[in-house]
Amino acid sequence: MKVLKFGAVWCPGCLVMKPRWKEIEQEMPWLQTQYFEYDDSLETAKKYDVTEDLPVFIFLDRDDKEFLRLKGEVSKEELVRILSEHKDR
Repeated sequence: MKVLKFGAVWCPGCLVMKPRWKEIEQEMPWLQTQYFEYDDSLETAKKYDVTEDLPVFIFLDRDDKEFLRLKGEVSKEELVRILSEHKDR
């Protein structure tokens, strides 16, 4: 599983989520994540249909197919639950 994270420096929710993801990534070293700064990655954002409504987290299975998309602030507990449930995807 891989998570694509889209955020921006001007996005308050993105600033809240950064330390949450950092904790999760330290606790789950198997997790692959990739962060895209929205303003610097417009082509990638367009490819994944991401708008300025940030933050956006796109969950991909091992075939790089999207199976879940979350927007906005998400609790650490909810993210850990989702990641644990779908770890083998």
